[in-house]
Amino acid sequence: MFLLDTDKWTEILHALSKNKLRTFFTAFGVFWGIFMLVIMLGSGKGLKNGVNQGMGDMANNALFMWTQPTTVHYKGFPRGRRYNFRNDDTKALRENLPELEYIAPRLQIFSAQGDNNIVRGERTGAFSIQGDYPDMNKIDPMNIHSGRFINQHDIEKKRKVIVIGTRVKDEMFEKEEDPIGDYLRIRGVYFRVVGVFSSKKNDQQAERENQQIFMPFTTLQQTYNMGDVVGWYSMTSFKEIPASVALEKAKKLMRERHSIAPDDERAVGSFNVETEFQKMENLFSGINGLIWIVGIGTLLAGVIGVSNIMLIVVKERTKEIGIQRALGATPLSVKSQIVLESVFLTALAGYIGLVLGVATLELINYLLIKFGASTDMFTRPEVDFQKAIVALIILIISGALAGLIPARRATQIKPIDAIRDE
Repeated sequence: MFLLDTDKWTEILHALSKNKLRTFFTAFGVFWGIFMLVIMLGSGKGLKNGVNQGMGDMANNALFMWTQPTTVHYKGFPRGRRYNFRNDDTKALRENLPELEYIAPRLQIFSAQGDNNIVRGERTGAFSIQGDYPDMNKIDPMNIHSGRFINQHDIEKKRKVIVIGTRVKDEMFEKEEDPIGDYLRIRGVYFRVVGVFSSKKNDQQAERENQQIFMPFTTLQQTYNMGDVVGWYSMTSFKEIPASVALEKAKKLMRERHSIAPDDERAVGSFNVETEFQKMENLFSGINGLIWIVGIGTLLAGVIGVSNIMLIVVKERTKEIGIQRALGATPLSVKSQIVLESVFLTALAGYIGLVLGVATLELINYLLIKFGASTDMFTRPEVDFQKAIVALIILIISGALAGLIPARRATQIKPIDAIRDE
C-alpha cells in the first residue's frame, strides 16, 4: 500500500523539511484559514446562545394574548371600549381550540415597584404577585431549587400556597433558613411557601423574575376579590401546528365572545414567540452563511498557496522526478506522491488550526465565566463538532485538488528532458 510505504513518507518529510521557512508560511495560510473559520463559527454560536439564554427554556411556539381598547364601533358599542377576559373564556378556548396544547390563564395584582406588600416578622418587601396555572411551568419553565411548583390540587381547592423566587427568599429569610413550610403575609393574608425557584433567563430579565411570587390562579381571584377576571393568556400550540394558526383562531374566538368587530385587529393584543424565534433563526442562518463564505474563501486562499508552492517544488525536483521515471516509476506513483505531499501539508496545518481554534474558544468561554462577562448578547462560544469535521474534510479534499495540477505537471515531464534539466 502506498500509504504504508515508509520510504515514501521519509521522502515526503525530507522534501518538506528542505525549505522549512517556505513550508511554514505555506502551511500557515491553511492553518489561519481554518483557525479563523472555527473562531467565527464559535462566535456566531456565542451570539445565538446569548439570545437563546435570554429567552430561557421558553417554548419556541409560545403565544401570549391580552385585552386592549376596541378601535372600531360595533353592535352599538363605542370605539375605545374596555373589556376583560373571563373564566368562561378559558373554558371556551379549551373546548373550541384543539390546536392548543397548553393554556395558562394569568393574573397579576401587585408589582415589585409598588409599596411593601410582603411581611414576615420584622422583614418587609415589595414583590410581584402572580396567579398562575401549573401549565405555566411547561410554557416558560423555571429552575425549582426546593419544594414544588403549583399543582392542579392547589387550583381546584384554592389553597393558600405560594412559590417564591430566590430574591424573595434572600430578602425574607436568613441564609440558613429553609422557607418550605413557612409563611409569608401578603396584604394581610398568610400563605404557606411550597417551593423556591429561579429564572432560567439571564441578566435583568432573570432579576425581575426572581422577585416574583406565584400562587394558584383561583386563590388569587378569590382572596383579592378579582371575581372571574383573567389578566392575559399564555399558550402553546401543538408542535405540528403553526403557532400563528392557533393564535388567529384564539383571537377570532375572543372577538366573537366579546362583541368585537371582526376587522378590529388591535382590540386583542398578542405576541407570537414562534414568529420572533423564526426571525432569529433566519438571522443566525444568514450570519452562519456569511461566516462559511468568508471562511471557505480564506481556506481556498491557503489551498491555492499550497498549489502554487507545489508547482515550485515540482519545478525544483524536475531532475529527481526524471530519474524516478527512468528507473521505472509509473506516472501514477509520481502523481500520488505529489498529491500526498499536498494533502499531508494541508491536513496537518488544518488539524493544528482546528485544535487551536477550539482551544481558543474554550479559553474565551472560561474567561467569560471566570470574570462574569457573559451577557444576554454573547455567551458560551462553541463550535459544532460535526461542522468542524466537515471543515477539515473539505480542507483535505481541497488539499488533494491543490496537488493535482502540480502532479499532472510532474507526470508530463519526459525522463530524458528531466535528466538534462539544469
